[in-house]
Amino acid sequence: MTPFARIRSFYELSKPRIIVLLLITTAASMIMAARGVPPWPLLGWTLLGGALAAASAGALNCVWDADIDRLMKRTQSRPIPTGRITPRDATIFAAICAAISFAIFYLLVDPLAAWLSLAGNCYYVVVYTMWLKRVTPLNIVVGGAAGSVPPLVGWAAVTHTIGAPALGLFALIFLWTPPHFWSLALMTETEYGKAKIPMFPNVYGKDRTKREIVYYSILLVAASLLLYPMHVMGAFYFAAAAVLGGLFVLDALRTLWEKTGTLQARKLFRYSLLYLALMCAVMVIDRIVS
Repeated sequence: MTPFARIRSFYELSKPRIIVLLLITTAASMIMAARGVPPWPLLGWTLLGGALAAASAGALNCVWDADIDRLMKRTQSRPIPTGRITPRDATIFAAICAAISFAIFYLLVDPLAAWLSLAGNCYYVVVYTMWLKRVTPLNIVVGGAAGSVPPLVGWAAVTHTIGAPALGLFALIFLWTPPHFWSLALMTETEYGKAKIPMFPNVYGKDRTKREIVYYSILLVAASLLLYPMHVMGAFYFAAAAVLGGLFVLDALRTLWEKTGTLQARKLFRYSLLYLALMCAVMVIDRIVS
């Protein structure tokens, strides 16, 4: 394997698409906390530390899940199942990324941000990956807390505390996670069953999963709108959240109404990604202009 190919394999091991999503929520929280763009060095170090932390967690997830990744078509091409990276090298890579990330956060950003980031990673690797994922169909519900930590890290990086807007974004990501991942699970139900992973569709069936997606979507939108009467966010946010949330619930209902195929589940999955990004943008705008 050429050096470039090996670097690319480590890059894939870090799950870069997930890193981008986490960094969006981190940056949004930082801009909200600063009511504008925070100092560029602080923003840069925080995002670098967050990227390395997420890369470490992603690599350890790949090491632990190597056995099931080999069984699922969606994950068979990952670096460890294909033999491009050994579990030992992946673990070393993860440890180095984690150490550098913690040092960056602790020395160049904020100690609270460092400990929050480390706690989020430990929760994702130990609680979700090593435990919940293989024992309960509620793995995504409980494990979703790990992906909700970056806004807290971003807020702490700027203010050295944890503020209400960051907690609001934490709650939104936590409630967003089940409909987002269950819509993906609807598309890959048989693969999870083959790998003996108790995801909601292959344990309780597609119909109940679709109903749960609707319930969580309604709860997500309700929670997002409550941030206005609670004086966490302003009127602009409320109007935009109502529109974006209405579209989310509509897509969830269409998924419920679709009797055959997974076309609507795919649409919901894609829109859920756009929804989270737009909600972050809306919160940033509202925080700056209000």
